[in-house]
Amino acid sequence: MTTQKPILEQQQSQMQIRMMKNSGIISNISESPLSRDDKDDEMSRSAVAMFRAKEEEIEKKKMEVRDKVHAHLGRAEEATKRLAEIREELEALTDPMRKEVSMVRKRIDTVNRELKPLGLSCQKKEREYKEALEAFNEKNKEKAQLVSKLVELASESEKLRMKKLEELSKNIETLS
Repeated sequence: MTTQKPILEQQQSQMQIRMMKNSGIISNISESPLSRDDKDDEMSRSAVAMFRAKEEEIEKKKMEVRDKVHAHLGRAEEATKRLAEIREELEALTDPMRKEVSMVRKRIDTVNRELKPLGLSCQKKEREYKEALEAFNEKNKEKAQLVSKLVELASESEKLRMKKLEELSKNIETLS
């Protein structure tokens, strides 16, 4: 490929020189009274002019292609918008209640997300309640045991006091 480019460029430049000769820009050496340097200058100027003309032509074609691309992009965007509208219309046709169903589903999802932390909080509080209830029951049981022990001690104390009183009473009777 790289060897073909210089050959192609050389052929193109030769064709351009022939075209310039044919068009009268460059005349034969024998016909022109100009000196050799003048002819070289004239050929250089004409080659530069031809190069500029080609550059302008390339630039024009580039602009045309750019305009065509922009036009195609514009049409493609319009087509995309229209297809999106058609898709929305088709979706609306398939299920007229679809939007309402979708909204209800979204609301259900939202409520589910809200329920999750509430459920966790409820479980935590139930666990705390069970622990507190268990502690309460244990303390209540301990209290009942202590009360029964107190009653037992009180009754035993009462018995001992009655016994002492009876002994004291007997001692007083024996003394009198």
